[in-house]
Amino acid sequence: MRRFIFFAALLALTLSCEKQEERVTAGSGEIVSEYLTPTRVVLARGAVENAEHLTEPYAGQVSTDEPGVTVFSKGGSVLLDFGREIQGGIQIVRAIDGDHRAARFRLCLGESVSEALSSVEAKGSTATNDHSVRDFEISVPWLGCVEVGNSGFRFARLDLLDAGWEVPVVAVRAISKYRDLPYLGSFRCSDQRLTDIWNTGAYTVHLCMQEYLWDGIKRDRLVWLGDMHPEVMAVNTVFGDQEVVRKSLDYVRAKTPPTEWMNGMCSYSLWWIIIQEHLYKWYGDKEYLEAQHAYLKELLHTVMGQMDGCREAFEEGRFLDWPTNDQPEAIHAGLQALSVMALDAGAGLANALGDTALEEECSRVAAELRTYVPDPAGSGQAAALLALAGLLDPAEAAGVVEWNGPYGCTSFMGYYMLEAMAAAGHYIEALHLMSDYWGGMLDLGATTFWEDFNYHDGQNAARIDEVVPEGKFDIHADGGAWCYVGLRHSFCHGWASGPTTWLSRHVLGIEPVGVGFSEVRIEPQLGDLEWAEGSFPTPYGLIEVSHHRTPDGSITSEIKVPKGIKLVK
Repeated sequence: MRRFIFFAALLALTLSCEKQEERVTAGSGEIVSEYLTPTRVVLARGAVENAEHLTEPYAGQVSTDEPGVTVFSKGGSVLLDFGREIQGGIQIVRAIDGDHRAARFRLCLGESVSEALSSVEAKGSTATNDHSVRDFEISVPWLGCVEVGNSGFRFARLDLLDAGWEVPVVAVRAISKYRDLPYLGSFRCSDQRLTDIWNTGAYTVHLCMQEYLWDGIKRDRLVWLGDMHPEVMAVNTVFGDQEVVRKSLDYVRAKTPPTEWMNGMCSYSLWWIIIQEHLYKWYGDKEYLEAQHAYLKELLHTVMGQMDGCREAFEEGRFLDWPTNDQPEAIHAGLQALSVMALDAGAGLANALGDTALEEECSRVAAELRTYVPDPAGSGQAAALLALAGLLDPAEAAGVVEWNGPYGCTSFMGYYMLEAMAAAGHYIEALHLMSDYWGGMLDLGATTFWEDFNYHDGQNAARIDEVVPEGKFDIHADGGAWCYVGLRHSFCHGWASGPTTWLSRHVLGIEPVGVGFSEVRIEPQLGDLEWAEGSFPTPYGLIEVSHHRTPDGSITSEIKVPKGIKLVK
């Protein structure tokens, strides 16, 4: 079974690590710990000797006779790279020396080199300790170790503060905490860049599967319902049915009366309904659906009470995504589309529950909403949602999306833009947009996908794994907008994992038709690819496919479908 360490190999990240788990597990989904040795020393400044020793494996037990140590004197600083983004903390191991006092260090974690070199208290700095403390002071004991920190990071800077003597350090290791899950879904194709994008999206959402399904692992370690939709789709694509999804949905439901909006946004309650319909279609869990019945019914009545004839008229929490936040016409168009999608989902769920009256009511209001199609106002996000709701010709929506290309894409709504392009049959264009936008993050050193990516800024940006050279744009410290200005910007955000789902759904062509995957349709769309292959988790086991383009342009496929699933055309 492919586990976390194997996935890291798929990303071609060279790691030196020793693995110690908190629990004895075998793909159980429990949260485990993995100790990672730094892959390189990015910088060593001031009074530091033998910094490269920190990249050597550590046995996990300090002794009174360490053959090699890194020696810090006051003012010494080391910046370490652990090779990939992780969620967790840091272990620091100190050797024997002549002074038994604890040594004071400053530890600064970063998702980029710039962030690790930052200071929270510096004037004008956008660095923060919001949601997770990543810049703080610690004491390291004599001949012992300390484990600290709980954040998302790839880089760590260690500064010795006030010791009046030489402090020998044996090891500085990252403690990566993740759910011990096999990667059941897989994807490979003739374009390695797209394969890397699928893998990176899978890893991004994996890191966000902590106690709950978080949106980010440094900032926004919260359950945001709208953000969850692309995350849930990716979780299903890679890991199959996972309890953390239901746990997160139920958590916000329990916190939010059905007469109010989840996370304070009307669209997020609409997304909750859409996710519920998706889960039922995917897994056919009638018992779980029945437990939602009362809340779902009252929430749908709350939603329908906010309609003004054929138009949505939500009074509060009008949000689509941050880039459209100052575009009221785009927000209105997007909310109109989401209202139709949520009421359609509500009608389908009511049918499954045998609630005929609710089904008829949802269908009637959705039909009335369909008589009015607002202008997307040039917004690719709004146009895409209108197309997916059946309100706008997909070709027209794809034209809006493709007009700006990667310059108008976002890591959240970009998934729905890709879906609208697929609905229009623009598979080649969608693959190119994906390669430019999500691949653009990879070009800058990303190992997880970001909260957002300004493609224009990326054209003259330095890589996130290097000190920014003069004349280059600092994509982290100087980028970002809205609630993610500068270093507050999250570089591991689950809502950015949409391409993983899209590639499996469209390139591999795997789509559930019957409830609970009782029936499946497989129609590969290779675009300009020569071949693609992979697997897809279902309640019955793995679907495995391999598609190749023949010299005459046709596609030949090898398909393995588990017993219990009917393959339909």
